[in-house]
Amino acid sequence: MRIVLIIVSILLIALVLLQSNKASDAGQIITGGNSMLMGQLKERGSEKFITRLTMLMGILFIVISLILGF
Repeated sequence: MRIVLIIVSILLIALVLLQSNKASDAGQIITGGNSMLMGQLKERGSEKFITRLTMLMGILFIVISLILGF
């Protein structure tokens, strides 16, 4: 089970690194650089798939960690 956790961890790190940079876009909300950011931002295609796969891997990581903890 620990090997599965290590594999999930590595996949989760890779998926996070593959995602587009949204941090700079979030900074523009505070400074008012782009007022239409939240209305225009929609994930499509592979970006949406990577986001959902990252969420699934995160949930899997938490579940496996809880199982190993108890």
